[in-house]
Amino acid sequence: MLSFLTARQTGLDDPVRLRRAESARRVLSLELNHDRDVERIHGNGVNCIDIEVIEGRYMLSGGSDGVIVIYDLENCSKKSHYTCKAVCTVGRSNRHVHKFSVETVQWYPYDTGMFVSSSFDKSMKVWDTETLKPADVFQFDGNVYCHHMSPIARKHNIIAVGTKDPKVQLCDLKSGSRIHILQGHRGEILSVRWSPRYEHILATASADGKVHMWDVRRAAGSLFTLDQYNGDKSKASSEAVNTAHNGRVNGLRFTDDGLYVLTTGTDNRMRLWNSATGHNTLVNYGKVVNESRKGVKLTVSRGCSPEFAFVPCGSSITVYSLYTGKLVTTLRGHYDNVDCCEFHPDYQELYSGGKDCNILAWVPMLRQPDVEDEGKRGGDQAAVNPAFEDAWSSDED
Repeated sequence: MLSFLTARQTGLDDPVRLRRAESARRVLSLELNHDRDVERIHGNGVNCIDIEVIEGRYMLSGGSDGVIVIYDLENCSKKSHYTCKAVCTVGRSNRHVHKFSVETVQWYPYDTGMFVSSSFDKSMKVWDTETLKPADVFQFDGNVYCHHMSPIARKHNIIAVGTKDPKVQLCDLKSGSRIHILQGHRGEILSVRWSPRYEHILATASADGKVHMWDVRRAAGSLFTLDQYNGDKSKASSEAVNTAHNGRVNGLRFTDDGLYVLTTGTDNRMRLWNSATGHNTLVNYGKVVNESRKGVKLTVSRGCSPEFAFVPCGSSITVYSLYTGKLVTTLRGHYDNVDCCEFHPDYQELYSGGKDCNILAWVPMLRQPDVEDEGKRGGDQAAVNPAFEDAWSSDED
């Protein structure tokens, strides 16, 4: 870190490089914060969480009991030990509450006055945050596994929706109707994500093992299909042609710059793809245990160098270096399976929810390591982040 500061002071390095290195240093020191609790509201497992990007203060959560909760993450008490309180709740007594499990929640990208939720009760609801009443309700023929709004779109207000039907549904917030379907999958749609780089590019993952990339302005089919063998037919069996995974693809996430796509499948593999060409980068993450029948809510860091992937794995969260595949650390604290995690880029914090009904906060603990652990931890972190490298020199002359 001293070499980074010196280079910044002398003008050799851009300030962004120092900021990204420090952000990575904070991620590498993530630990369960015993001084910060998140009020326990859900009576069943927490399936999904989302943190709004306007202030970075409010967090949504959706549970297996159909309940939706909005939390205030700010420490209003100014004490070292505090609890993130629930601001409001769409509970079982609310007549508009989802009847079954809430699978996805998302803030409207430009305003905290609205959020969207989707559920196994075959509906997607657009909520007014002030009144906690649905401004619009979309009904579908099957269970809704996922939905996503573009974080950057200015020319459209389309929500992509994945259901038990193999057709991807596109719903327009302005007209309140389903405007289009995307055909190409042969199994239920388990994950959908808009590109954070191009507002018309959409990625969809399905139980048929395939991931399609779409340009929603085109009337034709998908732009291309991700192929784990990069077109080498000699390595692929007849059933595995143009598949991203040898099993259900239930995890999908773009990197913050939109240049890469990260996928996970029930073949216990995670793969990183070039989003422009569909090329498999062949980064080896090793065995990533994945037995979920539903979507896996993984997340990636933002503003770090290098970047990291956070993946729910049983009752823990595994942290990988995104571009090398190195397993950096494992975060343990839940008593049951972890269902979702969300990265907070403003403070390099992580929030996770699981079947134990808890939402846990993981924050950077930048204390000095113990003497006996100093060499080991320093060596491990230096291998991932150059800010940890020993810059000291000794000159006897």
